Amino acid sequence: MHVVVIGAGIVGAACAVELQRDGHAVTIVEPGPPGGEQAASYGNGCWLSPSSVLPVAAPGLWRKVPGWLADPLGPLAVRWSYLPRALPWLWRFLRAGWSWERVRTVAPAMRALVAGCPERHLALAEEAGVGHLIHRGGLLYPFPSRADFLAESESWAIRREQGIEWTELDANELRQREPVLDRRYTFAVHVHEGGHCVDPGAYVAALVELVVSRGGTLLRAKAQGLEIEDGRLVAVRTDSGEIACDRAVIAAGAWSKVLAAEAGDDVPLETERGYHALFVGAETGPRTPMIPSDGKMANVRTPQGLRIAGQVEIAGLEAAPNWKRAEVLRDYALATWPELPRDLKPEQVKVWMGHRPSMPDSLPVIGKASGCGEVVHAFGHGHIGLAAGAMTGRLVADIVSGKTPVIDPAPYAPSRFR
Repeated sequence: MHVVVIGAGIVGAACAVELQRDGHAVTIVEPGPPGGEQAASYGNGCWLSPSSVLPVAAPGLWRKVPGWLADPLGPLAVRWSYLPRALPWLWRFLRAGWSWERVRTVAPAMRALVAGCPERHLALAEEAGVGHLIHRGGLLYPFPSRADFLAESESWAIRREQGIEWTELDANELRQREPVLDRRYTFAVHVHEGGHCVDPGAYVAALVELVVSRGGTLLRAKAQGLEIEDGRLVAVRTDSGEIACDRAVIAAGAWSKVLAAEAGDDVPLETERGYHALFVGAETGPRTPMIPSDGKMANVRTPQGLRIAGQVEIAGLEAAPNWKRAEVLRDYALATWPELPRDLKPEQVKVWMGHRPSMPDSLPVIGKASGCGEVVHAFGHGHIGLAAGAMTGRLVADIVSGKTPVIDPAPYAPSRFR
C-alpha cells in the first residue's frame, strides 16, 4: 500500500521505517527539515528511559494548582490568559493521577511502550548508520538525601512492580561516579537499563534519510486535511497539493488534533511547552545522564555541550516563548555544576522552546481512527516521545499491515475519551 506519514519527528520517522520494512510505499509529509529545531524531537532531554512509567500527574498534585498560576517560572506553569482553554485538559490531567490506584492502571501501558527502548533505538540507529548516537549505561536520579528518595517511595515501588531494577548509591559512591556534581546531593538511584541519545535531531534526520534511500519520498509541505469519502481515505491534503494514498498515519505531534478530528476523533490533545538550555562547548556535566530530584530536569552531556531540559508550561501553540524560563534552567545548572563558568556570555548559552504533544492521562493516542479505519493515529506521547518512538513505529506498522500487534494497542485507543 501507499502510506502517507504526516510528521517527521521521532514517532513519524520510526513509523516510516517500520512501514517500509513491511513492504509499503511511504511518503513523509513534514514542513520543516527532519530533526530540525521546529520539532519537539530536536530539543527533548535525550533520555531513553524504560523507567518512565508514571503519568505526569501524581496524587496530591491538585494542591499545587494555585502555585502554577502564581509562579510563571515554576516547573509547571499555566498562563492566566490560556487558563479558560486549558481547564478541561487540566481537570482530566489531575484526575489521571488522583490516586495511586489510578497511577497503577496507567503504568503497565507506559511500560509496554518504553521497555527495552535503548536496545530498540540502537538497532534503528545502526540500521541508519548512526549507532554511535545511542548510548547505554543507565540513568541516574540524585537526591539531597536518602530521606528525599523515601519520600517518593510509592512511585519507586510502582516502578519496581513494572520490573525496573536499580542500584542505590550512598554519598561516597555517588561522588566516585559523579565527582563534579554539587555536594548537596548525597544519595542516588542508578537505573541499569536506561540509555540516551546524544543528538536526537541528527538521529531523526538519519532515520528519514534511511527511508528516502530505500525509495521513500519526503515532501516538504504542511498537511492541511484528509480527503475521506464514504468512510474511505482518498488523499491527504497539503499546501503543495493532494497526495492520493491507501493509508495515512497522523504523527504530527502537538498539531495532530485538527487532523484527528477530520478522521472522527475529538481528542484532548494539549501542548506542554518545554524548554532547554545548551551550554555550548561546556566540558563539565554528568558522566551518566541524570535528573536530580530537586530540579526534575534532564542533565545530559552532548557533543554540542551540556543540555539541561525540562519544565512544563501550559500556554498553547501560539504564545511567544517566555525566555525567562530558560534562565531558570541556566541558574539551576550553575548551582548543580560548580565547574561551569560564572561569567557565561549570551552566545555560550543556547536556549530552545518546543511543543510536547500531551494527553491528560500521559498515554499517547495510537490506533485506527473512529471515523476512518484507513487513518491511524500516532501522537500525544508527552514526556516519553523519544523513548516510546521505536515501539510506536512497530505497533503502527502492525496495525496498518493487519499483523498481530507487537503490544496490546487497547490502552492507547482514541475511543477512551468518549
